Amino acid sequence: MTQHMFEAYPDVVDVRQFRKMLGGIGEKAAYKLLRDGHIRYFKVGRGFRIPKASIIHFVEKTME
Repeated sequence: MTQHMFEAYPDVVDVRQFRKMLGGIGEKAAYKLLRDGHIRYFKVGRGFRIPKASIIHFVEKTME
């Protein structure tokens, strides 16, 4: 079910897209989720890149 929610997004998203995927959460909340280890990410230069699979996993875990 969750995969269909995010099918319009690429396999790897930036923070702006990540925030939108989670319903428009704030910038501070998004970075806190990343830095606290709730969602896996990697960095390219100074930018955060988040695999869509990590976001799906987080949402499904939160829904339990």
